[in-house]
Amino acid sequence: TKLARSKLVVQRSVKEPLDAPQAGAAEMPTPVTGASTSGATLPNNVASTSKEGGEEPKQPAKMSAKDFIFGKLIGEGSFSMVYLAKEIRTNKEYAIKVCYKQHILREKKQRAIMREKQILRILSARPHPFFIRLHSTFHDANKLYFVVTYAKNGELLPHIVKYGSFDADVTRFYTAEIISALEHLHSLGIVHRDLKPENILLDERMHIQITDFGSAKIISREFCDEVDIGEIELNGHNSFVGTAQYVSPEMLSDKSCSPSTDLWALGCIVYQMISGLPPFRASNEYLTFQKILKLKYEFPDGFNSVVRDLVENLLVIDPNQRLGAASRGGYPALKGHEFFTEVRWEKLSEMEPPKMLPFLPGTSSNEELRSHYCVPDDLEPGLDDKQMTRLLGLAFQDDDAPAVSSPTSTSQQQQQPQQQQQQRTQPQQRISRTHLHILDFGPEEHNRRFQKQAETNPYHKFVQGNLILKQGLVDKRKGLFARRRMLLLTTGPHLYYVDPAAMVLKGEIPWSPELRPEPKNFKTFFVHTPNRTYYLEDPEGYALAWCKAIDEVRKATYNQADDAS
Repeated sequence: TKLARSKLVVQRSVKEPLDAPQAGAAEMPTPVTGASTSGATLPNNVASTSKEGGEEPKQPAKMSAKDFIFGKLIGEGSFSMVYLAKEIRTNKEYAIKVCYKQHILREKKQRAIMREKQILRILSARPHPFFIRLHSTFHDANKLYFVVTYAKNGELLPHIVKYGSFDADVTRFYTAEIISALEHLHSLGIVHRDLKPENILLDERMHIQITDFGSAKIISREFCDEVDIGEIELNGHNSFVGTAQYVSPEMLSDKSCSPSTDLWALGCIVYQMISGLPPFRASNEYLTFQKILKLKYEFPDGFNSVVRDLVENLLVIDPNQRLGAASRGGYPALKGHEFFTEVRWEKLSEMEPPKMLPFLPGTSSNEELRSHYCVPDDLEPGLDDKQMTRLLGLAFQDDDAPAVSSPTSTSQQQQQPQQQQQQRTQPQQRISRTHLHILDFGPEEHNRRFQKQAETNPYHKFVQGNLILKQGLVDKRKGLFARRRMLLLTTGPHLYYVDPAAMVLKGEIPWSPELRPEPKNFKTFFVHTPNRTYYLEDPEGYALAWCKAIDEVRKATYNQADDAS
């Protein structure tokens, strides 16, 4: 039967090669070793399992899930989950991707699993600092395990979301690291095919670690001499893989992929780091694909002119004409672009990355604005219950997505020690009114205002029974893009923002003791939160009044005295 044949494929092409774990720590400079029971061999410089003219070497002990203490879930897909784990013997932390065999069969991902394993083995044999490393693989009756490098600072995407966009220095540094990684990957005859901010991780030093090779393609046999390329291909020659906003036009028009496919994705990522959003955006995937095929995108006002030239030379329909393609001078030409004049390519992995800070890029009508304020950073690395609760509250959606209720501090408090809970209290419904003008009214006045609000204010329906203390139109900036919103400061406290044209609640700025408003000029103010900085412009010039009102409510809510922050 078809199911029986599928099970046989898993047993022959997945289970057997995972029987022999690769030995060595993730940060090792030497190649991994392993038995080639499936008939697939590792690259030439991987140690053989036998010594010529000598005794068979002692095989490393097979690893199992019992060799690790499993921690928190840090990622999941349709057929796998990724856990933070600690190896008992060495006390080192790793990320372990757990793939469920039945789900692999159901999702028809047998070849994707084999391809990812083979590519990770090649990358471990030809190490480069900007890729995750394979530590070991093993399996049990129901699951397959990939033990890889743990990147403590997570995906690049949340950092773009937090700061809205990056300045030129940060963009230059991370673009250079991605280029260095791609040059190495392509030299090994591998195309990633799904390069995007979610697949670019950041280690404890804030350097990149590219991951997720389930959609990758091996286009050269040089580093996998006896590997059957057809056997490990997930999709046929002309199949679509990738993510809508970053996929290249040739992948959509059923043409063969090449290293230039990743150069297109690089152009999309560079655009997003500078502007805050990907270049090709639409309400659904089909419309996004149409924009890609027609090369229909725009540069917002204020886009860096040198970076624009780089993006325009990467986002080219003809893959052979993209900067970095062999016919355009290859990687020397790409690395020689004006944007990278000051980059010390050979020293990237040793350099300290430029610090990410709140930054609002300038436009033709507004100056560039920066902030050196950092939310008090008691957010430890790792993923214990407290950190997971924090991460679950981070919105990854575009502002046009409908607002949803995010986890509040209530669930977070249940997981925090009693002492911390007293310090990080949930917003109080009964707010102190000492010396606070915006809250200087009694219960009768509150009831009178609330009754009038319910009868006459069209935004009353969005504030969940709270009294609106201050409201006004603002331009909510996300990088170089702006949307007009009605900002509502209410009791609770809450900071809602509503689309005034569609009359739809778009979201809420989350409150915490660490929230801080920061005026930048008469029109522009920042609102800093632990997971994101919000950039707001009051067209009427009342930024200072907004900051004063927000700060008064913050101090009253958390019983905080005036501070110098």
